[in-house]
Amino acid sequence: MKTKTRNDRYVELLDTTLRDGEQTPGVAFTPEEKLSIARLLISHLHLDRLEIGSARVSEGEQEAIRNILAWADHRGCRERMEILGFIDNGKSSQWIHNAGGQVINLLAKGSERHCRVQLKKDPAKHMADVCAEIEKADKLGLTVNVYLEDWSNGMELSFPYVYDFMKVLIEQPVARIMLPDTLGILSPEKVTRYLDWLYAAFPNVRLDFHGHNDYGLVTANSMAAVRAGVSGIHTTINGLGERTGNQPLAQLIVSIHDMTERTTRIAEKEIQHASEMVQALSGKRFSWNMPVVGTDVFTQTCGVHADGDKKGNLYVNRLLPERFGRNRNYALGKLSGKASIDQNLQEAGIEELPSEQREKVLQEIVRLGDRKKQVTPADLPFIIASVLRTPTSGRIQILDYQIESKMNALPKATVKLRIDGSEYCSSASGDGGYDAFVKVLRKQLLKHGIRLPKLADYEVRIPPGGKTDALVETTIVWEMAAGKRLTTTGLDSDQTAAAIVATEKMLNQLIK
Repeated sequence: MKTKTRNDRYVELLDTTLRDGEQTPGVAFTPEEKLSIARLLISHLHLDRLEIGSARVSEGEQEAIRNILAWADHRGCRERMEILGFIDNGKSSQWIHNAGGQVINLLAKGSERHCRVQLKKDPAKHMADVCAEIEKADKLGLTVNVYLEDWSNGMELSFPYVYDFMKVLIEQPVARIMLPDTLGILSPEKVTRYLDWLYAAFPNVRLDFHGHNDYGLVTANSMAAVRAGVSGIHTTINGLGERTGNQPLAQLIVSIHDMTERTTRIAEKEIQHASEMVQALSGKRFSWNMPVVGTDVFTQTCGVHADGDKKGNLYVNRLLPERFGRNRNYALGKLSGKASIDQNLQEAGIEELPSEQREKVLQEIVRLGDRKKQVTPADLPFIIASVLRTPTSGRIQILDYQIESKMNALPKATVKLRIDGSEYCSSASGDGGYDAFVKVLRKQLLKHGIRLPKLADYEVRIPPGGKTDALVETTIVWEMAAGKRLTTTGLDSDQTAAAIVATEKMLNQLIK
């Protein structure tokens, strides 16, 4: 077996979004999507290894794997692409070889219970079958890694079985032994204890830890494995995976970088991009408070916190948003204070208000917050105008619009705009009513040298209860200049109208 020094400075990261991540209910990537994700994870995020799929699954899986391997071969990193294979008398190995793969991750049983109950085999027979499979793969020139499925229960309930299996494997041409906590049952203390046992018996073995998050302990368990000296950790983007998911990449990276003496090769500034891309392609949104990547994790809500940051960054830790290409925000709502208002006025480029007027604006924001209204920085000009009874003005106003939808016909929008004092009316068709509306805007604004920002996210919130006349809140995130983002919201009983309200707020910020 190939060996590696325990506690090597670099922690090797294998991302299995394209294999284990597809076990998330409702998630299936097309071959084109898999290639796009693989290119991003290798070329921009700098992951060490990718598990790109499983052998003998489907024609679509074969196409995706061939495409990724062809790209990796052109880039000179084919040996970093790994494929799950099975104990099937060499069929998986041959399939991977024919597809152009170089690495097989062989799935074996890491607990005696799985071996006897699921396979109905004597442990000695299963170990012999695994060795025969390794020999076939090795003869085809494949690098072999071995998964010990249900390893955590194996260590808990049948340590002699795991020990005997490890003794067999280290005598084989195996590059890595991969240790899954298949059911997410471990605690950090057990991870440390079990790895210490294995390293005491096999000091030069090359181990990967593969965690699941059933008890919400996966990052703590992975960190225990890192401190115990494992060579590699397995992750998925946004924690995709079966049940509660796998180890999320983002929070593991920052924990290793900030809390251990070891490090990784990951480019932190690319984490957000990868998370948002996988979110879009998988259809699975990550939570608003997910560490590092969540929409609200760099937002302070309490006015006391905004005041402390203004006076000396008193509420800032090492997870600075700039590390990830993001910005700190100060939310507006019923807990806002004067410092929150000042921070947002400065960000919006609005000159500081006299104290009396600022107090009136603050009272209005608190009032809206009490009524559960979401207030964003883009709402400030409207709130100020309302409180001070001064009309809002801008180069662009939406004067009127009409949106038509018909069965078996593209929706059409007719929009009347005022730009720099002149009125324009034009129409366009689109894939939906709002898409048609945006196409009219884009066409007219380009004639005036104004480029509409890219829509980065679009979310509709409908209060529960089933009322068809309920107010709909539409929140849109826009990619503005210099990489900054602007969030605007609209409220209306009509979903498209709410989106248009949010868009009009953006237009007022586009050119102040």
